This record gives sequence, structure tokens and C-alpha cells, in this order.
Amino acid sequence: MDESRLPDLGELWNFNDPAGTRTRFQELLPDAEKSGDRSYHLQVLTQIARTHSLEAHFDEAIEMLDRVDRAIESAEREEPESAGGDRFTLVRVRSLLERGRTLNSSGDKAGALPLFRDSYAMARKNGLDFFAVDAAHMVAIAEKGPDEKRRWNMVGIEVAEASSEPRARGWLGSLYNNMGWDYHDGSEYEKALDMFQKALVERKEKGDPESIGIARWSIARSYRSLERIDEALEIQLDLFDRSEKSGNDDGYVYEELGELYLLNGEEKKAAPFFARAHEVLSEDVWLQRNEAERLTRLLKLGADDSR
Repeated sequence: MDESRLPDLGELWNFNDPAGTRTRFQELLPDAEKSGDRSYHLQVLTQIARTHSLEAHFDEAIEMLDRVDRAIESAEREEPESAGGDRFTLVRVRSLLERGRTLNSSGDKAGALPLFRDSYAMARKNGLDFFAVDAAHMVAIAEKGPDEKRRWNMVGIEVAEASSEPRARGWLGSLYNNMGWDYHDGSEYEKALDMFQKALVERKEKGDPESIGIARWSIARSYRSLERIDEALEIQLDLFDRSEKSGNDDGYVYEELGELYLLNGEEKKAAPFFARAHEVLSEDVWLQRNEAERLTRLLKLGADDSR
């Protein structure tokens, strides 16, 4: 296959279907190898590793990334003059990112952090803004302290805002969202609201209904924290109507409506929403592992003896 016809790897991703995405990457491998572009071929392998990581197949992901790193070393031994470091810079950046993501997802945040920082530094040095922002946002996710989380989210925002690369600027919706939650977790609700509103502007520009809905939900959540209950209810009820019409259960919308009605002293109105929230959210494996008390609370509040 002509190198110019090799697909952009980002366009092959469906993060809701890592197994299906892996199949697409595996089908691409023969053409990637035939193209003679060793960098592209190794980048495909880093993305296959990422699909494994998303499915919690951490050993498979690390094995694939080890294969990538060995291949770089082998190529540089074979072609020391032409290979140098530049030929595989993007592969190295991606390999560091995916190894970091794998460690982070497996619970080793301390091991992931230096990999994310190294990926960021390498990407910035070589003008790879999209990957620099990706790495910065991953540092913010892996950091424990709120100050460092905010600092690295702001690093990502500054790189994205200053970049002339559309893909790098495409990170802004996610970064504003993440910064909003950093502020919210620190009880700085007005600052959180400002960030969520910026995220909504970015989401609307992209036109993705799911992302727009998440941004609106986050704004409504800030309204609840600011005790602007009527405004929060207006948004959540609209999101509820949309989910009902589409047939897509949204447990987080149900949960929020329950919380809002509970704050208004309308326990009977709140109970069915808590019950529906528990029904949907209890299927979430992450919540089962990490927020069992939250699910127990939903179950208790959803119980209505008068029904």
C-alpha cells in the first residue's frame, strides 16, 4: 500500500469498542509492514497495546509495548546513521504514553507518572502538540495532589490554546471538563462552573450529542453544588426527556434528579429516580469496585414502602 494511503490511526478508534478497534488495527498490520514505514508499523502496535489496556489485559499490553521498544533498538542498531532518534520519535512518545496508561489503569500511578512526563517532554521538544497535550492530561489524571492535577491540566490547556494544530485544540473540551472537576472537588464551584461552560462551547463546536450532554450534566451538577436547584432541575429534566426519547438509560441523570428532588424535600418524587439509578449504575463494574457505598445508598433511597 502507498504510504500516502495509510489511514490516520486516530480515525480507526472507537473507544467504546476496544475489541473491534483492535481487529481494525490487526487488519491494517500487513499493509503497514508492506509500506516500509517502520515508524507507522510500530505506531499501530502501540495502539493495539492500548486496546488491550482498555480491556484490562495489562500483560498483553506490556508484552506488545516491549515488542515495540525492542524493535526500535534493533532498527537503530541495523541503521545507526539513518535511524538516529528522529525516525522513531513519535513511536517513542506513543509507547511511553501507552505504557503509562497501562500502569495507571492497573493501579500503578507512581510507575505511570514518569512515563507520562517523559512523553510530554519528548513531544514538546519535537513540536508534537497533540501528544504533548495528551501526555499532560494523563499526568493530571495520575497525580494525587489537587495542586499538581490543576497545574498539569493548565499545562495541557495552555499548549492546546496556543497550538495551530487542530487536533491539539480538539483536546480543549476534555481539558476544560477535567479542570472543572478539579475545581469542583476542591469546592470551588464558581470556577468549576466556568470551566464546564467553556467545555460546553467546545463540545457544541464539535457537534457530538453525547459530549454535549455530559457538559450540560456537569453544569447542572455545579448548579446543585451552588444551591441553584431550579436551574439544575431544568437541565437534568431536559436530559431525562432526551434519554427517554432515545431509549438510552442514563443512570447519572436519574441519580441527579433523585438528589435534586431530595434537596427540595420531595422524597416520594425522588425515590423512583434513585431506584432507576441503582438499576442502571449497579451494572457498572468500576462503580461496583470503587463506589459500593454509593450504590448501597441509591438502593436505600430508591426503596419506597408506599408503592
